[in-house]
Order: sequence, then structure tokens, then C-alpha cells
Amino acid sequence: MKRICFTVTNDLSYDQRMQRICRSLQAAGYAVTLVGRKLPNSVALHPESFKQVRLNCFFRKGPLFYAEFNLRLFVWLLFHAWDAVGTVDFDTLPAGACAAGLRRKKRVFDAHEYFTEVPELIGRHRIQAIWRTVGRIFLPFYKHAYTVGPALAAIFTEIHGIPFEVVRNVPVLQEKEPDLIVRTPRVLLYQGALNAGRGIEAMLEVMAYLPEFELWLAGEGDLSQTLRSLAHARACEAQVKFLGHISPDELKTLTPKAWLGLNLLENKGLSYYYSLANKFFDYVQAGRPVLTLDFPEYRALNAEFKVALLVPDLEPRKLAQTIRELAENPMLYQTLQKNCLEARKFWNWAHDEQILLRVWQDALV
Repeated sequence: MKRICFTVTNDLSYDQRMQRICRSLQAAGYAVTLVGRKLPNSVALHPESFKQVRLNCFFRKGPLFYAEFNLRLFVWLLFHAWDAVGTVDFDTLPAGACAAGLRRKKRVFDAHEYFTEVPELIGRHRIQAIWRTVGRIFLPFYKHAYTVGPALAAIFTEIHGIPFEVVRNVPVLQEKEPDLIVRTPRVLLYQGALNAGRGIEAMLEVMAYLPEFELWLAGEGDLSQTLRSLAHARACEAQVKFLGHISPDELKTLTPKAWLGLNLLENKGLSYYYSLANKFFDYVQAGRPVLTLDFPEYRALNAEFKVALLVPDLEPRKLAQTIRELAENPMLYQTLQKNCLEARKFWNWAHDEQILLRVWQDALV
């Protein structure tokens, strides 16, 4: 039985993509280990079919964290058994590349995002240059790679000179078809990290124009306290529910309670512009239309099945008008819902899982 070790810098608890990937490969006959880090507020890990390991770090963020984590990960990889490393993004690339090189093991790269173009790095040219150098040094040692969408796959293939396959962030198809009940008050649901560039601040302004709606925020992040303070300042606390961290299993129950899913990544760097977020597919899987920015990947998906309202920007009055017009047009809403039910048959893990398995089979030959 071939042994695969995946490496990430998160604490594993809420990483839906890695949970799907690890479950699929474990079920396919591989022995899978997922390695991440432990944080002071990390919850107990949910039992999985694959092995989970969390490394303790003294530093929590910044250059010292990345240096420490890669050093600890490198040592861990040196002294544990595995046949191939699945390196996720640039932040675990040095450890994975070096350990696999020294031990003459296989390497596969998984790009969850356009790492050097995330909002946190835009304008920080020196830090961007350092991460680009990390990619130039270590990625040439990888012959097999995949990422989350077609646009990023084309960009990465051109930049790095190795072929990138596409394994999207699509959910497992739920056997039971979701109900199409419209509940009141109408819930606008955002699921994901409460970080910069997610359009959440704009939605707090939007709520002033939509007093009969509720905004549910499922997640936590860098802006958790800032957003709570902003909701208080804008006097919309009664309309906004901060739900905290929600496990992937809990999300399956929560999402069908929404009326509209929000996917409002701002155009703050190419990583967001070419994104293909798992929340978009999760909303569709639950039979809920989506409000999203008019970015290339979502425009292409909407051409296949019209499941979303595409908006050009996050101007609060325009967003509120778009939402209200949908609420006042039940025929359009029902059409979007029915399109979601059709799209979910195609935008699910059954297809992308086959691509994942093929990549790993080729890598481990």
C-alpha cells in the first residue's frame, strides 16, 4: 500500500478540500496522512478514515512562523514513513521538496490559490518576491500538479513549465435532493473566513437597505472582531448573526436554510479574480442561488447553468437593489433554484475525484 503525506499550514479542522481529497485517496487504497499545525484555539479533530497530525509551533504568523513550520515539517518528514508528499501551496513547499529530494520520494503539488497574488501580499513587493523565489527554486522538482480551476491551471502551467490539472472545490453529491422552500426572514448566507477582500463589510452596509433580511456569517477570521464592531456601529446587530466556526458536516445542515448564498470576493489580486471558491458550489449543491462578482470563472459556470446573479462591484445600494429585485421576482428565483438542482448533478466530486486519482496514479508509477 502506497503511503501519501499531505502538508498544509492550517489546523485541519475546517479544510473541506483536504478532507475530500484525503478521504478519496484513502478509499482508493492509499494510506494517507494529513499534516497541519495546532493553534491555541484548535478544536479536537474529528475522526477520519485517514491519519491526521498537527505540529506545534512557537510562532503564529509572519516570516518566523513559516520558517519554523517548514523546519518542523522537514524534520517530521525525515523521520516518518511515506512514499509521496502532497505539497499544498508555497507555504509548505520548501519542506516537502527538500525532504522528498533527500529521501528520493515522489512529489505532487496542489495549488489551492494563486499564492503570490492573495490580497494579503498585494503591494508587499519584497514579500511577493520572496515567495516567487520559493516557487522558482522548488517547483521544478515537481512533475505532477493540480489546482482549483481552469484559469489558474493555464497560468501556472505557463509560469512554472509543468502541466497543472484541474481538481475543483466541488462537494460530494448529496443523494437527497434539497427542498426549495422559501423561508422568512430571508437569510443571506456567507460561509468562509472573515478576512479582508470577502465583501463582508459591504454587506453590513447593504443590510441598512434590507431591514426584513438577515445576514448569517459562518466562520471566523482576521476581521472577526472588526466586523462585530462594524455591525454595532451600523446598528444592524439584530439582522446579523455571527455563527462562529462551523464544521463541514454542520454546514450541510445550515446552508439549505439560506435564501441566497454570498460569494463576494473582491478584485484584490489575481488569486481572487481567478478564484473558484468551494462556497459557490456548496450553495448550488444545497439548491440555493448565488450572488457573486462577475469574474471569469463564475461567468463561465453561469453560462453552463444560470445559478447566480453576477454583479460588477460591491456598491451597497446596487447590491441591495439586486437582492430586492430577486426577492420581488419569484419566477426568476425559482428558475435559478431549478438550475441549481440540474447543475449539482455535474458540479460534484464524482467527476473531479477521477482526475485526482489519475494524477496520483501517474505520480506513483
